[in-house]
Amino acid sequence: MNRRINKVFQVVGMKNKGLFSNFGSEVPMNAQRFMSRIDEIKNHLGIEVSLFEPKKGEDHKEGHYYVGVLVKDKIDEVPSGMEYIEISGEYVSTRGSMTSISDLYTSLQKWSKEHGYHSSQETYFIEMYHPVEEGEEVEIYIPIISRIDNFTNKENQIVT
Repeated sequence: MNRRINKVFQVVGMKNKGLFSNFGSEVPMNAQRFMSRIDEIKNHLGIEVSLFEPKKGEDHKEGHYYVGVLVKDKIDEVPSGMEYIEISGEYVSTRGSMTSISDLYTSLQKWSKEHGYHSSQETYFIEMYHPVEEGEEVEIYIPIISRIDNFTNKENQIVT
């Protein structure tokens, strides 16, 4: 189910960088490495999350991303090699099987465009991962600026 939502993400994670074309194999490997240290994080909710720098064009080959976990509150003492990140904003979102992640992105982007939402290239695309009996589901959040038919300076401000 596609939807528009205002959401705040509080994350403790590890920053990585690489070629966008390698994210499919790198992210799970680095997430596994991160999860081996989850017990070092106070107030974690046990929900894995990844934050992705948006690809800004065909010549943008390398980007950064975070693998991490949602936390309940801001953390003052972050484990070595990790960062606390808080992001709030307006998103379009969907959820489905991890095996069809590409189709989920395509469908969500099509739905977003049909409903007049303009994606932002200024903040992270976010994925949350949920274990289910059949494997894993992914919840995708694509940041948006506002509806295209409602543009004003105030509505175009982005909070990161």
